[in-house]
Amino acid sequence: MIRTARLKAFAKLNLGLRVLYRRPDNYHELRTVFQTISLADELTVRFAKSRTTSISIDGTPEIADNLVERAAGFVLQTLEIDAEVRFVLTKNIPAGAGLGGGSSDAAAVLLALPALAGKQIAPDALTQLAAKLGSDVPFFLHGGTALGLGRGEELYPVPDRADKFVLLITPEVHSSTSEAYRDLSETLTLIPLQNKLSTFQQEVWQSGKNLPGAKHTTNDFEGVVFARHPELRRIKDNLQRLGSEVASMTGSGSAVFGIFRDRGTLLRAQKSFTNEKSFAVSFVSRPQYRFAYRRALKQHTKGDLWPPQSRYAR
Repeated sequence: MIRTARLKAFAKLNLGLRVLYRRPDNYHELRTVFQTISLADELTVRFAKSRTTSISIDGTPEIADNLVERAAGFVLQTLEIDAEVRFVLTKNIPAGAGLGGGSSDAAAVLLALPALAGKQIAPDALTQLAAKLGSDVPFFLHGGTALGLGRGEELYPVPDRADKFVLLITPEVHSSTSEAYRDLSETLTLIPLQNKLSTFQQEVWQSGKNLPGAKHTTNDFEGVVFARHPELRRIKDNLQRLGSEVASMTGSGSAVFGIFRDRGTLLRAQKSFTNEKSFAVSFVSRPQYRFAYRRALKQHTKGDLWPPQSRYAR
């Protein structure tokens, strides 16, 4: 018996990212707003019961320690089954750009594979598996717009923002997350903690209410990453000069995005970025995100519960 599904694994933006302090566990305490966007990887999953477990991935590029394989292993181990699982992964989300492509791919496996296997994983257990794979992975179990605390894995849904016109610029620049955190750690005490929290709260409030004054979003990584890669600062400056209402780096880079009032202004701005890869994308709300998964898994699921429930479960 072979069951297959073809999924979209959506990218994310950080609509503001504040790094507060280093925690006793050596992670950093964060405040951010996650937002899924329409740029997506494509993942085909093929499941077949077997006497032994075999997991393989085809696609470009080949990625060491691929989170897709690790996620599949976690699911099969949790369900206590053996199976032959084959993936075909088409990468459309640039790697190492702060867009969460690998995390989204992993979450797609966590959502889809139990449905194909005819088993259920409780939501709390699924979240625990996601957190073991990476700090961003739990967000991709839900999508839409969410407030992220802690390492980013502590999530609170916030109202989905209105559809936005977003121009995403992904230059051929590798921004090292470890270097960004190391450089930033030296400056964390320069801005009082309460000031960071107050500024973040104000930005989230204005953004969530779509207020006219919501023209700014702060990413603490920009200062140290722009110092290493001045071309990223030039991209942000150009987005602002070309009419973006908000321009910011996402994550620790290297992707930079601009939010525009209308599609015409966005497309005119896009023509100016001839030396960088660019994508015209839109926000994906939580209902849209879940609808995409339900449609992809329709043959194998039942009802409207979330996460998707397998029709083969007994």
